[in-house]
Amino acid sequence: MTNADERLGRLRAEHEALVTRANVPAATGNGIYHRWQHPVITAAHVPLDWRYDFDPAANPFMQERLGINATFNAGAMAWQGKYLVVVRVEGDDRKSFFAIAESPNGIDNFRFWKRPVVLPQTDEPDTNVYDMRLTQHEDGWIYGLFCTERKDLSLPNDTSAATAQCGIARTKDLVTWERLPDLKTNSGQQRNVVLHPEFVRDATGAAQYALYTRPQDGFISVGGGGGIGWGLTRDITNPVIESEVIVDTKVYHTIKEVKNGQGPAPIKTAEGWLHLAHGVRNTAAGLRYVLYMFVTDLNEPWRVTHAPGGHLIAPQGEERVGDVSNVCFSNGWIVNDKDEVFIYYASSDTRLHVANSSLARLVDYCKNTPSDPLTSAACVDQRLDLIARNEAWVARQS
Repeated sequence: MTNADERLGRLRAEHEALVTRANVPAATGNGIYHRWQHPVITAAHVPLDWRYDFDPAANPFMQERLGINATFNAGAMAWQGKYLVVVRVEGDDRKSFFAIAESPNGIDNFRFWKRPVVLPQTDEPDTNVYDMRLTQHEDGWIYGLFCTERKDLSLPNDTSAATAQCGIARTKDLVTWERLPDLKTNSGQQRNVVLHPEFVRDATGAAQYALYTRPQDGFISVGGGGGIGWGLTRDITNPVIESEVIVDTKVYHTIKEVKNGQGPAPIKTAEGWLHLAHGVRNTAAGLRYVLYMFVTDLNEPWRVTHAPGGHLIAPQGEERVGDVSNVCFSNGWIVNDKDEVFIYYASSDTRLHVANSSLARLVDYCKNTPSDPLTSAACVDQRLDLIARNEAWVARQS
């Protein structure tokens, strides 16, 4: 046995121990959800044969030939009794690609499928792709909407100038994907686009595909755009949105003062559509990304009915450190047959976590958590009201 063989044996043992490590609940949470101690997927979870050349003759020191930098921002869905995530896998070369990992319970033992997703190209090839949202649509297809990034050719000498648009692919088996044309809108650029899971009827009664959008002027800055938009297109194979209305706008001095965007596709409940989104604000240390929720009307999914104030999930502890620090981002969640909700969120553009809740808890949170009153004085009034009601409750018990 060569030194390369011995090293490969150790790598395999360490990898198997990581993949099969049992996750355990973190400390008591806020009653809305609970976190788990370990990330569900890290760069080290990526299969060894995606990273190493196993042939000692070609790789005598058993060096990692194609390194992995991060695994994050995963779409998610239940599939054939498993919990599936479509992970954004970023190589050391900064290029991202999609790969599917599955778990029997949604909290640990995630294993990647044998090969990454092979994504067909359009006439204008993607430079980079990331952050796929999955939607099981009532038309029978599974759609993956993602950001396609390309060089901004209008600024040929600026090597950081890019454009972002919504790429669309669909599949029936999550193995073979059909690439559709990119979404066309009147906005300069688009990110965080999500397909609504049901058809919506327009004013003429015709069935339309509905999409949540995020219009923006530039690659990073939303400029005069921003907010979670809503638009309709009749033909998903030639997707064009003529007009967008804003469902949920950015607001001064809130968790979404700089920009916000839809997370995964919304969940249908008797109380309305549950939405998970990310909000961004400025701090002295840079941008801070958190997750928040809102509810829209069952029959008018573009109309917000409940909007609890503040964030739902923000980065804590080690989650705050990574490639892009102080970030929580989610584009995938799963509801199982027990109405348990698994929220898959990435921390600091580096690793993937899960938080557990239930439909009942999330509906209660959205309906009964006060909205942001937008001023410090009004926030004090909210807390004084809560204190008074608690004092009255304690008095009734004595």
